[in-house]
Amino acid sequence: MITNDYRNCSSMSFFVKPGSITRQIWGDADVILLVFAGSAAEFALNRAVDWLFYTGKLPADPIARLFSTVRYAQDIVFSSDEKARQAIARMSAIHSGVEQKRGYQIPDWAYRDVLYMLIDYSIRAFETLHHPLTDIEREDVFATFREVGAGMHVPDLPTNYADWRIDRETHLNRDLVRSEFTDKLFQRYREQLGNWRYDLLRQAQAVLVPQQVSQRLALPEKPFLTHTIGLYKVLNTLGLRSVVQRVLLPTEYLDQIRGLDR
Repeated sequence: MITNDYRNCSSMSFFVKPGSITRQIWGDADVILLVFAGSAAEFALNRAVDWLFYTGKLPADPIARLFSTVRYAQDIVFSSDEKARQAIARMSAIHSGVEQKRGYQIPDWAYRDVLYMLIDYSIRAFETLHHPLTDIEREDVFATFREVGAGMHVPDLPTNYADWRIDRETHLNRDLVRSEFTDKLFQRYREQLGNWRYDLLRQAQAVLVPQQVSQRLALPEKPFLTHTIGLYKVLNTLGLRSVVQRVLLPTEYLDQIRGLDR
């Protein structure tokens, strides 16, 4: 017997189709944490990072900010098309409100930078922990976040993955600078994580980020974490994932981290 719930689900229009690689990426807590490890490095170098300090939310509590950002992303990726577009509209309104308070607009290139980070680190993080993506899967990730950008009225977005890669390099070469904000953010990361977890964060960042980011942050050139990813995969296969998370992450955030799995 087919229930009404099944009928409703089967007829629902989703923003990201069930079975999409984008859903797999954003339903995996470990991959999401790597996405934000990489983004945390690049955010700190962005020429528009002063906008993050204007509200004060990110420097005040970077980890809490991470979880709120993930909730927005998952609301988009796992919702119906209608609800996802409502979430995008709310996100756009929040940014507009900040712009009005400050008295001028966030640059269009800064919006593209953020979208490009989400595309790039979604792919890099998944491939680091699992396996290389196909061209079709990479196009799927790109198309999802391009649609988010279009919903926020971000102009001049590339129309395909190949063009995005070219523009991504342009942004990396143009929009990164180490500043006092960079050092302030990394100091907050150290304060929240503690010394050895902070060192582990920098190891993860060294594995993930493009050369332009790694050089400006003086990340380890030969991160030992590169050689331990295989061990993590083995422990994960053996069902010891929770043990690994407990060792690597502050215990007060464990429940929230596990809640990221879909």
